[in-house]
Amino acid sequence: MKNVYDNILGLVGHTPMVRLNRVTAEIAATVYAKLESCNPGHSTKDRIAIHIIENAEKKGLLNKDSVIVETTSGNTGFSVAMVCIIKGYKCILAVSDKTKAEKIAYLKALGAKVYVCPSSVPADDPRSYYEVAKRIARETPNSVYINQYFNELNIDAHYRTTGPEIWEQTEGKITHIFACTGTGGTLSGSAKYLKEQNPDIKVIGVDADGSVLKGYHETGVLNKNDIHPYQIEGMGKNLIPSALLFDKIDEFVKVNDEMAAYRTREIALKEAIMGGYTTGAVTQGLLQYANSHEFKESDVVVLIYPDHGSRYMTKVYSDQWMAEQGFVNNCVHNYEEVFKTEFVK
Repeated sequence: MKNVYDNILGLVGHTPMVRLNRVTAEIAATVYAKLESCNPGHSTKDRIAIHIIENAEKKGLLNKDSVIVETTSGNTGFSVAMVCIIKGYKCILAVSDKTKAEKIAYLKALGAKVYVCPSSVPADDPRSYYEVAKRIARETPNSVYINQYFNELNIDAHYRTTGPEIWEQTEGKITHIFACTGTGGTLSGSAKYLKEQNPDIKVIGVDADGSVLKGYHETGVLNKNDIHPYQIEGMGKNLIPSALLFDKIDEFVKVNDEMAAYRTREIALKEAIMGGYTTGAVTQGLLQYANSHEFKESDVVVLIYPDHGSRYMTKVYSDQWMAEQGFVNNCVHNYEEVFKTEFVK
């Protein structure tokens, strides 16, 4: 029977692409968004969760009493928890305190045990979510640590799925790909596959203001002066993940919290796409890149939209949160009027 599956994991991958029209109207190229929110776990992280866990099964590392441990900003945790339910494993997650309450609620709804860790500490601090996850894995019998930041299967999942899908969907006409970089697996795996098909394809990573990745790509040095707190979840890092293949990336663009937030809401208003915070970030990255690079009408640009906006309703889609950040008052797009709510009196 067509489109009938044994369980929800059969829905992972083969996500659609849609053309952007109004947000990118001033760009000569044809721009498509690949909607990873159409995965059953509503993010691109479904791809790596199922790939890494099934690889561990093939190696005999898991049994009915196994516990899966992972570090996550939310999306990977949701995907891992989803896979664990279907596979019958327990799930323990370490998240940063940048993770909003609705994301944590999602994780707990899927039966995961969640530890919330401070985001303002260095990566090697024992309180960081990286170190907490490692400690939990060491102390928990029969556990397996996913370790998405330093797991080559993160890259492999996208090399096998996301890259080929984009090549097929664009009929090999893609000229540029943009994606936010956190662990780096999505962009690295996709870029590795796409550059094997056509080495002239431009691969652009979008980094957060407050992260070290762009600077490291340009200098080969991790500059701790680049590090400062920022709000965008799931992108940027204060360490260098081995899942990020810098040699596959042509250029980085760095975006800030404020413009990424405006762009996220603009995409909802103009394209009817409810994307997550990184949806706005990657689109803002394209628009900044276009300020210094000329696109041709024949160019085909693909933006990877990583997740769904439903997990950000008390953050970037909240007028109160936007005002608390000082964003609305500083906005140059008259969003005060756009976002105004009319009440019946």
